[in-house]
Formats: sequence, structure tokens, C-alpha cells
Amino acid sequence: MTDSAFREIARAIQGVSDLSLSDDKGYLLAARLAPIMRSRGLSTLAEVAQRLPTADGVGLLREIAEATTTNETSFFRDGGPFAMLASPILPALDAARAPGVPLRVWSAACSSGQEAYSVAITAAETRPGRPLEIVGTDLSPAMVDRARAGLYSEFEVQRGLTPAQRQRWLSQEADGWRVAAELRRRCRFEPANLLGDLRSLGTFDVIFLRNVLIYFDLPTRQRVIQACVARLAPDGYLCLGAAETLLGLHAPVAPAPGLRGFWRLA
Repeated sequence: MTDSAFREIARAIQGVSDLSLSDDKGYLLAARLAPIMRSRGLSTLAEVAQRLPTADGVGLLREIAEATTTNETSFFRDGGPFAMLASPILPALDAARAPGVPLRVWSAACSSGQEAYSVAITAAETRPGRPLEIVGTDLSPAMVDRARAGLYSEFEVQRGLTPAQRQRWLSQEADGWRVAAELRRRCRFEPANLLGDLRSLGTFDVIFLRNVLIYFDLPTRQRVIQACVARLAPDGYLCLGAAETLLGLHAPVAPAPGLRGFWRLA
């Protein structure tokens, strides 16, 4: 692999997904692209770089962008944010909204949907009388399709769900476990770029933007956080990943007292 080929592919990826690949990620790029390269008869990253400017390059780049996007997720990942969502966040928002007004939650970069469905389970178990709208967005249309289907493998449903939750909120089918229709109705999934026009999504009471910023360079993180904060209700909550910080960024938010990982408008 040549440095020039890596840099050319990395620039192309950043152009479509804003993912920033540092110079030490050559091994990661090669591993993620190996299946695509085999299917297209490409032996080296240099050949991949040469193919990008051709007529076949648009489709190839789309596949590359999806392959390099990290889609690691699970039900109730990291636990803490959902416990805090159950109490005190949902009760506080419930008390602040008129009866019948839906609470709106955005799962940004939702991957295959487990985070959004975890929010739906949390709300159903703790605030069953309050209407809820959950929007999940992801850059990858393939991930959005998976989230919409709500069908997960035995391994996936064993990560994060208790046996009681699995029995109550999912049903076993020939190909895996399907999320209950009641929860699927609360969740809407659609493709979206976090740096695109997000105004059509509306305003949210809670935004989950977890484990996303770490994949962007500083200028891109600034743009993403500004775009997401613009969609936050005045008394809403923004949730970041446990390893993420807003250090070095200009954002009108401050840590929510006593709620690790959650931020509120300053």
C-alpha cells in the first residue's frame, strides 16, 4: 500500500461521509475494503484509488464509505444513559410537556437500530402513558433498512437485553428475533448525513449522539455538534459517548449536573 493511494482514498471517503482517517489507519482501511476488493477483482489499494475516477467510481465509493463506517452497537449499550433517561430525564420532560404532546428522541448515527429500540423500551417501561416519537438516522441506507426491519440475531438480542425484556418486547422468528410492532411504530428510521440539511427532522427533547464525534477531525466535530445542538429543545438533553468530550469545540451547552454524559443548553 502506498501513502499516496491511502491519502487519495481517505480524501474521497471524507468527501462523502466526513469520516477522517488518520495516517495510521491504513491497516483498518485495508481490512474493511478487503471484501469489496475481492468482489471487484482489485488486488491493492492503489488499484482502488485508480478506479475511483472512472465511471464505476461512484458506486465503488458508496460501497467504500459504508464499509468504513463503524456500525458497532447493541441494546442498552453502556447502560448508564438509559438508566438516567428512565429517571430523572423522562419524568422531568413528561412534567414539562402538556398531556398528549409526544416526547421526541433522536438517535443520531443509529446504525442497525438497537439504541432507538432501547429508548422505546425504556419509555414503554417507565412512562407508558406519554406518546413518544423516536427518529433514527444513519449515513448507511443498508443500516437504515436493518433498523426498520427490527430483526436481530440470537447473539444481538443477548447483548444488553434481559431475558424478561427479550420475551416481552421481541418475538422469535425463523431468521431471528423481531422487535414488537408496538415499539417499531414508535421508531422512524431514515438515511441522513449529520452535515446535511437536518431541519426537516424538527426539534428533539433528547438527542443521542454517542460514539460519533470520535471519528471526525476537529473542524468536522465542530460542524456536527453545531448542527445537532440546533435541533435540541431549549430544555432538552444531549447525550454523548462516555469517551467523548466537547473540549476544543464552541458549543452553547454545559454538562447536565449529576447526569454523566448528558449536556444541556447553557
